[in-house]
Amino acid sequence: MSIFTGAGVAIVTPMTKTGEVNYPKLAELLEYQIANHTDSIIICGTTGEASTLSHEEHLEVVRFTIEKVAKRIPVIAGTGSNCTETAVYLSQEAEKYGADGLLLVSPYYNKATQKGLIAHFTKVANSVKIPIILYNIQGRTGVNIAPETIAYLAKNVENIVAVKEASGNISQVAKIAQLCGDSLDIYSGNDDQIVPLLSLGGKGVISVLSNIAPRQTHEIVAKFMEGDVAESRRLQLEAIPLIDQLFCEVNPIPVKAALNLLGWEAGPLRMPLSEMEEAHQKNLKAAMDAYGLKAKGEN
Repeated sequence: MSIFTGAGVAIVTPMTKTGEVNYPKLAELLEYQIANHTDSIIICGTTGEASTLSHEEHLEVVRFTIEKVAKRIPVIAGTGSNCTETAVYLSQEAEKYGADGLLLVSPYYNKATQKGLIAHFTKVANSVKIPIILYNIQGRTGVNIAPETIAYLAKNVENIVAVKEASGNISQVAKIAQLCGDSLDIYSGNDDQIVPLLSLGGKGVISVLSNIAPRQTHEIVAKFMEGDVAESRRLQLEAIPLIDQLFCEVNPIPVKAALNLLGWEAGPLRMPLSEMEEAHQKNLKAAMDAYGLKAKGEN
């Protein structure tokens, strides 16, 4: 059984003006997501600035989210690390808090071999009992998880059940689907490739767009799953100009700017990320306006 089907939000971590985690604002964002049909919360991923949270902050954000969501929809905790022992520690703690699943990014900077990736993911998975989604994003980690490696893990490690595929390589996604069959769920890690990935048997998306357009992103997947592929495709294509602006600078710079433009007060970014360039922010706002997004509280 899949952890979720549909659009899961890779949610931001809101910050106060002085850079602390803004828990009241996080609670508001979680309620907004649930009210607008998001199918899962993915907390402390790339979009959540996990790389600049201390271990204590990371785990407190996970615990807080699980408590606030209270099993209304699944909560998947990002617990990956370039240190295997750290990933084990974070994963075991998230399991204790009641996470419904874990998102494990491939080790970054180390540039592990495929053999090393198998050893890493196997050790982390064997340290917990809850299901695991592998996260393949070579552009950030410097290493690709090969389709054959993903297939090996899916067939030999019981609780490795899915992959978030953010390589941008649809041919690679097709190869994963061919090798894994029903032994692995596939989620798009790219908002501009939701429908292509669904056409290969994917279960949905782990989405940045969902932060500001949760209902619309949910509908892209829901319409496809209902058999209305034409409407799903229309919704996907309609969102492309906004998606382009959400990735005109490195994620999560634009999406945090977008939330702030909408009145959510998501706060600043932690260094070394910097605030969005003014020209880019104007283009982002224009794309948001064209998409029909309005500030919080507006009809």
